[in-house]
Formats: sequence, C-alpha cells, structure tokens
Amino acid sequence: MKVYKIACIPGDGIGKEVVPAGQQVLQALAATQDFGFDFTSFGWGGDWFRQHGVMMPDDGLDALRGMDAILFGSAGDPHIPDHITLWGLRLKICQGFDQYANVRPTRILPGIDGPLKRCTPAQLDWVIVRENSEGEYSGVGGRAHQGHPIEVATDVSMMTRAGVERIMRYAFKLAQSRPRKLLTVVTKSNAQRHAMVMWDEIALQISKEFPDVTWDKELVDACTARMVNRPATLDTIVATNLHADILSDLAAALAGSLGIAPTGNIDPERRYPSMFEPIHGSAFDIMGQGLANPVGTFWSCVMLLEHLGENAAAERLMQAIEAVTANPALHTRDLGGSATTAQVTQAVCERVRAESEPARQAA
Repeated sequence: MKVYKIACIPGDGIGKEVVPAGQQVLQALAATQDFGFDFTSFGWGGDWFRQHGVMMPDDGLDALRGMDAILFGSAGDPHIPDHITLWGLRLKICQGFDQYANVRPTRILPGIDGPLKRCTPAQLDWVIVRENSEGEYSGVGGRAHQGHPIEVATDVSMMTRAGVERIMRYAFKLAQSRPRKLLTVVTKSNAQRHAMVMWDEIALQISKEFPDVTWDKELVDACTARMVNRPATLDTIVATNLHADILSDLAAALAGSLGIAPTGNIDPERRYPSMFEPIHGSAFDIMGQGLANPVGTFWSCVMLLEHLGENAAAERLMQAIEAVTANPALHTRDLGGSATTAQVTQAVCERVRAESEPARQAA
C-alpha cells in the first residue's frame, strides 16, 4: 500500500486547531482507500520563536525535503512582528522550495449565502494564480539612517523574465484545462511602467502558445470592481504576488467567508514538496474556542490529494465537504451559524465514511 509522507505545521493561532482537523479527515478518507498517510508534526511558529529566537530551525527545510506534501496552518502572533512570523516560517518554506505557483480556487459552495446579490454559484467559479516567488514580496530592500529625519526604507518589487514567463505559462495551462478556457491577466502597467510593462509583454508572448485560450488584461483596481459587478466574466486570473494576495481575500469574502478558502503553494516541477493551507490566517481572537471554520483546511486537503494524483479520493472529499456546507446546522460562526470546529470535522469524516459504503458493498 502506498503511504504518503505528510509534514504538518500547525503554526500559530487557529492553525493548531484546523491542521489536526485536516489530519483527522485525511485519516478517515484513507481508511476507505488503498493508500495511507504518515504524518510528521513540526511545532514551528510563535511558540518556537519564544523558545529559540527563530520561527523554524535553520535546517528546517532539510527536515521537510523528503516529504510528499506539507499541510500548513497559519503564521502570525500578536506578540511577534508580522514580518518576522511571515518571513521566518511561511515565506521561508515557499521561497526555499521555489513554490512559485500559489493557486487559490474560489466558488460559492452549496448552502453558503454569498454577499453578492444577483450572483449565482455558476457565476462565481474562479481560480486565482498568484506569482509566489518574487514581485512585491521578493525581500529586496532595506533601511538606512534609522531614527533620523533622513531615514529611508525601500522594498523593491523585483520581477524576472524567467519568473514571469513560468507563472504566465502555468496560468495559461490552467485556464486551458478549465471548461471556459478564459484567462484574465491582472496588471498595473499604467502606473508601474517598467516591471509591469514587462509583465504585459510576456503575457502577450506566452498567449501565442495557447491559441485556444481567450484572454484579456485588467488593471488591478478595475479588477476589484469587476469581481463585484461582473463576476461571471472571470474564470482564471493571474496576478503578481501582492495583487493576487489582495484579490484572493476579496474573492473569498465574495464566496462567503475567508474560512472556506484554500491555497496550494505549488512547485510545478515537483523538485520539492508543495505546501497546502487555508488562507484565513491565525485568527487569535477565536483561538482555543473551537470556533474556527475547518473547511478551508479540508479544501486545501482536496488540493493536496489532487497534487498527489489521488483524484478520485480528492473528489470524494470535496463531495463530503459540499454535503456538509449544504447543511446550515453545520455552519460555523463566520458563516452565520453556531457549529464548532469539532462538529464540522466529525460531519465531514462521517460523510466520507458513508460515501465509501456503497463502493464496498458493490465490491
């Protein structure tokens, strides 16, 4: 039997609740399949920082390198500056393993009431591709003359031809694989006249490799309005590190809640393990209360399974998730309900097991 090695990094806040919930669901699913999971947990994050002065060990990437995938919770602690928590853990893994394609599917799941009126679930079914290795989060910059009137701070948005070409090609391929074969390239080349102009030029260049994909270009500020006013005109979206970060939060809110949104940090060449996580953050205000919505983690587990090539199992888990969200009694507080993390997790596990019974009986 195939056994997949999964690194589990709960991180901070509600990550410590939703990652174990994800493990529980994956174990329930594996009990119905011909594969299993070998989970290894890593206690990196804010607590690790308080003990060791770093968010993860210097050799932490070596401990992850042999894994088949990574299930991540969140990075963020109110007692530690955000740039330390993010760069010391999540971005260290993303950049260290060159997970350059950040993929964020968004759609209105059954039973969830999105805030957009006159928008049906069929009209809001997007996937946002975020360049995940450079751009505004390249880490290039610095500060000088700190504390003096002439203090200066710079953050350089660095884009390389190689980096833009590969994310554009990935986005066009993804759009090509979807029924509508429609791609929107998000830009800001009217104001950022160097890197973003190159971004546009490379989009045009790569588009010629995909004549069956219909594509257009949209300024990032106009794209926010389009997501609200004309959601049905969008399908696959590709944007820079910062632009896609912002747009995907808006997309999740329009679909009902940040708590349901998944992410895959993908190394398409499979040189290193890819990492899957919900986008909701550490949410310290509800930590330890059993109120966190685990659906974003469960959907991230669906993406993890797809990445491993276990597509039938991924589909079964997604069907279980949708069956649970369709029941308002199983909505957590962010969706207007009162269900707990444990109740939603148990319901998904039970649904996974129930869906396996007909197959076993037929066998």
